[in-house]
Amino acid sequence: MLEIPPEENEELKMSEKATTVVLVHGAFADASSWNEVVADLTARGINVLAPANELSGIARDGKRLAAQVREIDGPVVLVGHSYGGAVITAAANDADNVTGLVYIAAFAPDEGETLGGLNESFPATDFGAGLAPHNLPADGDDETWLSIATDKFHALFAADVPAAQADVMGRSQRPIAAAAFGEPAPAASWKRLPTHFLIATGDQAIHPDGEREMAKRAGGTTIEVDASHAVSVSQPKAVADFIASAL
Repeated sequence: MLEIPPEENEELKMSEKATTVVLVHGAFADASSWNEVVADLTARGINVLAPANELSGIARDGKRLAAQVREIDGPVVLVGHSYGGAVITAAANDADNVTGLVYIAAFAPDEGETLGGLNESFPATDFGAGLAPHNLPADGDDETWLSIATDKFHALFAADVPAAQADVMGRSQRPIAAAAFGEPAPAASWKRLPTHFLIATGDQAIHPDGEREMAKRAGGTTIEVDASHAVSVSQPKAVADFIASAL
């Protein structure tokens, strides 16, 4: 009788289970930014989750996401938008059931890189001028968190989203800890996992050339979509099609 080594047996069991897609939002957004993508993928029979991202820092957010992913019985494809790309890169280091990474207009940092440093290495945009700092109390000390000024949100984040909808998004955005942009990234899980990159060619938050460069060095499957940074809102079908193709 043929005996299958334990590690191969576990891989076989994993391959027989349906893949779950976990959608991770980035800064200045929340899980509702995936609503239309969730509806589309669910209609295709794909199991989808879109958890809240705390936006407190790559290491902390990555560990929290990894803990959620480990609770899922079966393989997981992580999908990250914007800052969420850095979070899925970190989380995949601590969750053995992650089988692929999908970056939607997202950061894909290498080990030791910071998001602020990456932004400085890309062509400049007007995005930084639209950020508004907030000093918020935490553990007895004030911490600086960043949001996008509501009067600049439409132009800088969601230029191809109807103005009324973009106004709601701007007023309900979640701020991000400023320290997250200076935190060195952990090991780059995209070096050992299949990767897929959607480039938003009208992006004002992460320059499209920066997205292209990160995709190129990862060697992942890449497509380009004529969209703003809020591509999951403005072009949900294109995003859902790309995620489905990654499965």
